[in-house]
Amino acid sequence: MRKILCLAMIVASLAWSCSGQKEKGESAVKVSFSVRSVAIDSSAKMYVTGSGEELGFWSPDKVAMEYVGNNTWRTELAFGPKTPIEYKFTLGSWEREAAGANGLPLENFNLLVNADTAVSHEVHFWKDGKNRPQTGQITGTVKYFRQLEAEGILPRDVIVRLPEGYDEQPNRRYPVLYMHDGQNIFDPKTSSFGVDWQVDETVDSLVRRSLIEPVIVVGAYNTTNRTAEYTPGETGSAYMKFMAETLKPLIDKEFRTKPEREHTIVGGSSAGGIASFMLLWEYPEVYSGAICMSPAFKIQHIDYVKNVKAYKGEKRDFKIYIDNGGIGLELELQPGIDEMVEALEAQGYKQGEDLYYILDKNAKHFESAWAERMPEALVFFYK
Repeated sequence: MRKILCLAMIVASLAWSCSGQKEKGESAVKVSFSVRSVAIDSSAKMYVTGSGEELGFWSPDKVAMEYVGNNTWRTELAFGPKTPIEYKFTLGSWEREAAGANGLPLENFNLLVNADTAVSHEVHFWKDGKNRPQTGQITGTVKYFRQLEAEGILPRDVIVRLPEGYDEQPNRRYPVLYMHDGQNIFDPKTSSFGVDWQVDETVDSLVRRSLIEPVIVVGAYNTTNRTAEYTPGETGSAYMKFMAETLKPLIDKEFRTKPEREHTIVGGSSAGGIASFMLLWEYPEVYSGAICMSPAFKIQHIDYVKNVKAYKGEKRDFKIYIDNGGIGLELELQPGIDEMVEALEAQGYKQGEDLYYILDKNAKHFESAWAERMPEALVFFYK
């Protein structure tokens, strides 16, 4: 299985481009990108990539930069005014992107384009696969299912974390939280940026403080077909069927779960956020709640808000947690999130009861931000 792609590529097809869309009467603004790197030869081909058409929709080898001497590469691009963009630099692939001293990819750079701007960066290291941490940091007992298969989707690993004291209490059963992007939730070794959600430590801390009950956490790894599997469409439907009709019965068979819907919730972020909502909405007999962090409810070609607005039946009995940040891609996700919250409220869901919504305007679209908000989500469902 290929190594998990960095977050930038994971959200590639979700980067809703408002770049180049000019407000009436306003002209485009120019941004000059400059990178100096003594770590590579002057003959190296460097690229800038990011959200929007001008930045190649996160293609790592589409927007080339020109070598201008003094170990410096540069390019100038035009954007629509007031455009929020995220970007990174590569040497032509995600296996060779700009990195830190530890060999891990740098976080996305963010820029709000209001006027002609020049940005300069120093890159001292480039990812080469050699400096990745070799030890994980999982707290507690985990079990693995390797390369589970299902019709219409790619095989994937699944990690299961058992509650503290699971083996010592053989008659006890536990609720289950199913999560997408399972490689990112426990272990920095397997996580996209070497930063995990710390769900293991968070659960243990909340349980010891008697803020939540013990819970089994199941993480289904993503694949290179992540976007199609996590969003509406034929492949997304196949993934949902796998989660509800293949994975859940397997977990219920192998572990001491509370299999009823009222003890089963699902969670994820970005495309995993909409995947969680889709599972809740389309399999209400299986799940009773969803954690939707920075969800892509309505962006680019995706629009799941319309499904909720079109629903005419009785109010469905479940709970929904929704949140978002306020930097970079989060700004582009926000209109769809606002619409979804309004649609749910129109269906009768009430803030603080069966709907919980958080907006953190200082947060980025990143694992550490979701880890920080995870305690509130868990307490909402398991207190």
